[in-house]
Amino acid sequence: MAAYTMYEWTHAALAPARATADLTKLAFSNPLNPLAATPFGKQMAAGAEVFERMTRRYGKPAFGIENTLVGGTRCAITEEFLWERPFCKLLHFKRHLPAERSYNDPKVLLVAPMSGHYATLLRGTVEAFLPRHDVYITDWVDARDVPLAAGNFDLDDYIDYVRSMLQRLGPETHVVAVCQPGVPVLSAVSLMEEDDDPAIPTSMTLMGAPIDSRIAPTEVNAFANGKELGWFRRNLIKNVPFPNAGFMRPVYPGFLQLSGFMGMNLNRHIDAHKEFFNHLVDGDGDGAEKHREFYDEYLAVMDLTAEFYLQTIDTVFLKHSLPLGTMMHRDRLVDPSKITRCALLTVEGEKDDITGRGQTKAALDLCSGLDDDLKAHYEQPRVGHYGVFNGSRFRSEIQPRMTDFMLSAEWRRNGSKGRKPAKSKPSMPASPVPAPANDTAPPVDAFGRAKA
Repeated sequence: MAAYTMYEWTHAALAPARATADLTKLAFSNPLNPLAATPFGKQMAAGAEVFERMTRRYGKPAFGIENTLVGGTRCAITEEFLWERPFCKLLHFKRHLPAERSYNDPKVLLVAPMSGHYATLLRGTVEAFLPRHDVYITDWVDARDVPLAAGNFDLDDYIDYVRSMLQRLGPETHVVAVCQPGVPVLSAVSLMEEDDDPAIPTSMTLMGAPIDSRIAPTEVNAFANGKELGWFRRNLIKNVPFPNAGFMRPVYPGFLQLSGFMGMNLNRHIDAHKEFFNHLVDGDGDGAEKHREFYDEYLAVMDLTAEFYLQTIDTVFLKHSLPLGTMMHRDRLVDPSKITRCALLTVEGEKDDITGRGQTKAALDLCSGLDDDLKAHYEQPRVGHYGVFNGSRFRSEIQPRMTDFMLSAEWRRNGSKGRKPAKSKPSMPASPVPAPANDTAPPVDAFGRAKA
């Protein structure tokens, strides 16, 4: 507990300095101060803001999505919780649609990564889906805020949580796993298929997920290789200090995770803060605000339970249990070949430096029992890990393809009346084909395009 306690004490000790920096910024940015317009005053105000931002603790950000455009109509968005457990809440972005219009948009469950950042990291993902989908997201809880009395939370619990949420939403659901959740989501769907669960999702999309981390290893994979599990337990697991609600809970602390994130691209972060200082001095408000928005999200981190972190490291990065066919869930073998009804799309980024190219695509081979027409892969050129699920290319190129895939999967399950289209290589259309009115409609491929 010493390292975590020292971190807390250091943060508390810097409180007076942060308060002083705040006052300095206010003093030298006040238009009534004659020094405010001078180079000296601008540099003092900029330096004070940079110091305060670098030493503050960033709390959980808000999604802040107030409205969206549905069918040309602007409608309000409210957040509501439909399901809750000690370590997660199922958050629904309810669209207040016009009463005179009828919508039956696909339900999408976004499974946010539990890898340090809050679910708000997927804010842009949610915004992109809202115009054409009924959107839900896993809102994971910071482990430091969960009392010991609430019990443990490991990878097996994660799989159970995903399955429980899918059962809550029902069979007409499309599940999307972003990065880390790829393995537990694929496992949950595999178990549901084996059990003939009525809530089997219509489609599953895995994005930048380390399904087989042996393929094209990145720095993240290299960090785990060569270390035994005890190293991670000895060096990275700390107990939550008093007076947090999770006092004495063993966790992988958010501040250690953040150190790892920053260390991977330290020079880039240093340059970003230098540019931020220059933007402030030069009066470039737009440039400075973009920096604030990004780092308000990036620097907001949460603790992970020790048992979840260690089991994930062991299963995914050390033993490679899922691709080797040895992964167990509560004494049951996880077998993706049991998946026969849930359509599968894998998405990767060409320049992903977190999850190497091919690691996510490996899921297609593991799901050997799934018809080829229900499987597809897409690699987005010129994007890294973050660009796989956020940004302009995600909005314009990736998300529309995901929607097309989901609509096609719905047609196959509900509209084809059991008729099986001929096999063909999936392609990437610009838009989906409308659901057929009868059995005489031509067969379609995995993205809803009519086949010749």
